[in-house]
Amino acid sequence: MTKRKDIEEPINHERWLVSYADFITLLFAFFVVMYSLSSLNEGKYRVMSNSVVTAFGKFKTVGDNAENNDPKLNPGPGAGPGNGVGSGPGPGLSELHRKPASRTEPLKEERDKMTGLAHGILSALAPLIREGKVKVTQTSRGVSIDINASVLFAVGDAKLTPQSSQALIAIASVLTSDNHEIQVEGFTDNAPIKSALYPSNWELSAMRAGSVVRLFMNNGIEENRLTAIGQADKSPVGSNDTPEGRARNRRVNITILALLPDKQTDVPIEPATPVNTDAGP
Repeated sequence: MTKRKDIEEPINHERWLVSYADFITLLFAFFVVMYSLSSLNEGKYRVMSNSVVTAFGKFKTVGDNAENNDPKLNPGPGAGPGNGVGSGPGPGLSELHRKPASRTEPLKEERDKMTGLAHGILSALAPLIREGKVKVTQTSRGVSIDINASVLFAVGDAKLTPQSSQALIAIASVLTSDNHEIQVEGFTDNAPIKSALYPSNWELSAMRAGSVVRLFMNNGIEENRLTAIGQADKSPVGSNDTPEGRARNRRVNITILALLPDKQTDVPIEPATPVNTDAGP
């Protein structure tokens, strides 16, 4: 009788593929979790946090202050969902990304620009300022230049005198390279006027403001920066009962308007502070 030979089972050399496949699956799951955490938002973070906390059975909700006083396990208000994942008080991720830009720096830059313009105009009009016929002031609106009408016009007229043209050209030379808007206002005293050209003080004050605007345009200032306003005898700066007061009320005011962030013209650049100390009429 023939003896039966033992059949040897073949050796499987690919058993490592099972472990390798498990490893790849776990690695894939790991990177999926990492990706989901990298695109974190408040809603997903809250759901994930509550699920993890419930699974471990340590807290009812994330940051349950009523049952946990340990600062490590119960982070402060700066570490809750929506504020990042760090512990303790302080700005979270959302707060850091949404932190508003500081308004201090733009205001300071604009104030410095206004101050530079004011000093440039002071230098250009120094003789008239010493005579008390011009006053330059920096206010919350910008830089204000008050010019006595006697410097610019004859009584009852809106035609610029040669002396006034020189003064206004000096102002225009300072403002040509600037980009701020310019508002020109004409003022009169309360003495009534009635002529073919100027039926009332309204027309006279408006024509005087227009004459200044036209000179600025002819000397290189863009038209879209200029505004002419007639104020007649409104807003007097002196008493209309005296010749001196009426002379002060006859004036032209030129205001270089400040550029404020977000067009919030109610935000002051600087309290009203005279740039020069020789405050004349």
